[in-house]
Amino acid sequence: MRDVQLGPRPSFRARSGFSPMVQVIMTQSAVATAHPRNTLATEILSNLRQFPHCILLTRVGQFYESYFDQAKEVARLLSIKLTQRTWDGQRIWMCGFPLLHLDKYLKVLVQNHKRFVAMCEEFPRNPQLGAKGGFDRRVARIVTPGTLIDEPFLNPYENNYLLAISRPQSGLASAQSVPSEHVGLAWIDVSTGEFFTKAIPVEGLRDELVRISPREVVLSERPDANLDDPINSVIEEEGLFMSYCSMPVPADVSAPASVPEGTDDVISHLERESREASVVTEPEARAISLLTAFMQANLLDHMPMLSSPSRETTSGRMQIDSHTIRALEIREGLGDGGATGSLLSVVKRTATSGGTRLLARWLCSPSTSLPEINARQSLVAFFHSRPHLREDLVQDLGEIEDTTRIVQRFLLGRGQPSDLAAIKNTIQTWAGIKGRVALERNMEVRERGVIDEDEWSSIDALMHGMHNLDHLVGMIEKAMPGADDVDGTTSGASSLGEGEDVGGADYRPPSLLQAAQGTVSVKHTIAPRFSPELSSLHDTLQTLHGRRAALERRLQFEYNAPSLTLRSSPGYGMHVHVARGKRDSMKLKASEQFVPIAESASTNAFFFKDWSTLGANIMDTLTAIDIAEREVFETLRGEVNAHARQLRSNARILDELDVTLAFATLATEINLVRPTLTEDISYHVTNGRHPTVELGLLTSGRNFVPNTVSFAPDSRLHVITGPNMAGKSTFLRQTALIAILAQSGSFVPADAAQIGIVDRVFSRVGAKDDLFHNRSTFMVEMLETSEILRRATPRSLVIMDEVGRGTTVDDGLAIAFAAVHHLVSVNRCRALFATHFHELADMLDSSEDNRGRDAFAAVSFFCTDVDETEDGYFSYSHRMRPGVNRDSHGLKVAQLAGLPPSAVNVAQTALSWLKAKRARRTIATNASNV
Repeated sequence: MRDVQLGPRPSFRARSGFSPMVQVIMTQSAVATAHPRNTLATEILSNLRQFPHCILLTRVGQFYESYFDQAKEVARLLSIKLTQRTWDGQRIWMCGFPLLHLDKYLKVLVQNHKRFVAMCEEFPRNPQLGAKGGFDRRVARIVTPGTLIDEPFLNPYENNYLLAISRPQSGLASAQSVPSEHVGLAWIDVSTGEFFTKAIPVEGLRDELVRISPREVVLSERPDANLDDPINSVIEEEGLFMSYCSMPVPADVSAPASVPEGTDDVISHLERESREASVVTEPEARAISLLTAFMQANLLDHMPMLSSPSRETTSGRMQIDSHTIRALEIREGLGDGGATGSLLSVVKRTATSGGTRLLARWLCSPSTSLPEINARQSLVAFFHSRPHLREDLVQDLGEIEDTTRIVQRFLLGRGQPSDLAAIKNTIQTWAGIKGRVALERNMEVRERGVIDEDEWSSIDALMHGMHNLDHLVGMIEKAMPGADDVDGTTSGASSLGEGEDVGGADYRPPSLLQAAQGTVSVKHTIAPRFSPELSSLHDTLQTLHGRRAALERRLQFEYNAPSLTLRSSPGYGMHVHVARGKRDSMKLKASEQFVPIAESASTNAFFFKDWSTLGANIMDTLTAIDIAEREVFETLRGEVNAHARQLRSNARILDELDVTLAFATLATEINLVRPTLTEDISYHVTNGRHPTVELGLLTSGRNFVPNTVSFAPDSRLHVITGPNMAGKSTFLRQTALIAILAQSGSFVPADAAQIGIVDRVFSRVGAKDDLFHNRSTFMVEMLETSEILRRATPRSLVIMDEVGRGTTVDDGLAIAFAAVHHLVSVNRCRALFATHFHELADMLDSSEDNRGRDAFAAVSFFCTDVDETEDGYFSYSHRMRPGVNRDSHGLKVAQLAGLPPSAVNVAQTALSWLKAKRARRTIATNASNV
């Protein structure tokens, strides 16, 4: 194995409440002073030395156990009992838990405490190779936050990404003309096999981290503690878990043979399969090498052959920076940090876990390709106009298992018979979906005489892209005719149950001893007549069981012992059991053929040679059946692996089908309209609505007030004024969300919409302080403003709220004016600028110096207002209208918030004094000018 230096770097996640991580390592002194000489102790000590950065859990029968000084830490973390045991006269610490509780405690160690856990499993020795029975133990896998495979606590609706980042290499030439200051990203969801790469400037790393949302980040080396490392700083600020791995020999992307083991498939097939470019860039190749080295060091027995990565480029996707993803609550709400209140939670109508994961990716990274967007929207329109077809397909999709993760389990060597059954059922459901679509086409031909081929083009393209896998279904059905009834806990050869395939034994069906005595009904996974070998073995087993039954009846009759049974147990082996000891055992005790081995007040056990010989023959036959069944299962597993590419391709098609069906369902439920996307920089939305706010209002019986926005070359920037709580921030956010939904392929909440492709969305809304990094609210606001002014392009959409509010009025007004000036004259982008500085309108209209009105011809003014009745009651109109509102009505909001009347009166007096003072100053200035 490569020289891989692993282990979590001390860090913490302030947002999630994680305390600083303390690496759990068995000290050298503890290992050196403990020298029990038994086999188990020797194996444990060896593994502790080999994996010092990990918590070691060792499988011992039906338990996972921890020993020596490390057991103290494990017991504390898991809140389980710490005890001691004696090995070779030495008292050593130990703790453990039942096998059935592994998932529970693994979640605590890996997800909650961010520890690496080395899983030392038992592997049955193969009697065909001359082994005498028993188990061998070895570490089959190291579990880390980013390398989860099929653990039950893995969220089925979210990707669990492992991200590797290659650092910039100063002066390193790039054959692909990527600047040396770029970093390479390579990220994979080990549980699904989804694999991506991208090369980005260092300053764009934070945005990618928030968008990808990895569970673990791998770097090639620890930075010098005395140096300020920008990459580590960004990762720490985002609260992400970091690990380190030594970088393999740099890969030469022009020479596929030099790529690290496990990535040959990536480079050799990249030219054919990459969507964006013919080869990966040098930074990406180094990131792939780093990612692969880390996976090899931790997945061990479960290391898969990586598929070709999908290359991402900034040109094909809308760029949404980290502040905007959070501020717009695209994936997570601002309340508790969960999905509640997010755009994802509101639009989610997907029926599959894979579709939900794809939906999240589309929302966080919308397309900028007009053909791609139109293809998605054509599918949505197709299903929107065919509600019966839509309902049928959604019902079918609801029956599909998470195929992508199931296939990945097989590729990782962990597939089970229940997974084969799931694959068979899924393939049959796919065929049913294709059949239902074909039926819809035939029905329309009969009803209309002709169909619109353009309307059907998108769905036809999807259906034609699906691979026919009926032959795989046939193989599974032949081998496993009862596959639909296979329990998820059934092994590859359920009659044996003495261990699992590579990776450890998570389950153990009825023992061979029970099967041999016939006290349990063994449920065989593979059909008894599947092959001549199995057929012959099952015939032999049936004959032997017949002989056992006949022997039992003969003994009962000859020895007048009705309670006599032929049994087997781990303690006594094959033995004769008598329940009514005194009466039924009298003749047995008198016979030399029966050797007493146990006796109690009510039962007796005897050794009987004929039964021992027969029982051994039954055991041998059961073992042979198990081996034959495992061979058949391995053949089926190989077939799944051989068809993994086609299975994954079909699964991706069904994920896209699921998302577009969900968009169509959403459009029907909340009255969405298909937007028109163009290549210009227009943006015209009639009566647009905020999807999340509208849903919240509807649940409380209130209606949302829609608003219209229209950008044009002579109206690129809109300054929005108005009172607090009158909807300015909502209007800003809905404008950005409508663009994101449109370019994701969804219909949008509006009466009509025409949107020019947006390359980037920026927001400066809802700033709060960051005291941990010594940043005040105003500093955070300025940092976000700086990012926007430096990065926005003419195709960007910018929303900015209350710029300049965190300082003095004059300073804030000057900064707000400068921001508007830059957006209009330099960025020249579409922008909404909400402010309470109504004086900004006067400055923009002024003809003094370089602030002439001609310089701001593309600026328009809109506002919200308050509707007030004669008796003093008021309400917010929430409706945008042209103009400037010079009254924020802050005191009215204070009254609504329950400010004491006396305080409101004082505020009213102070406001009147300030207005009078301002008026006197204005009169004096005018007089002076005269």
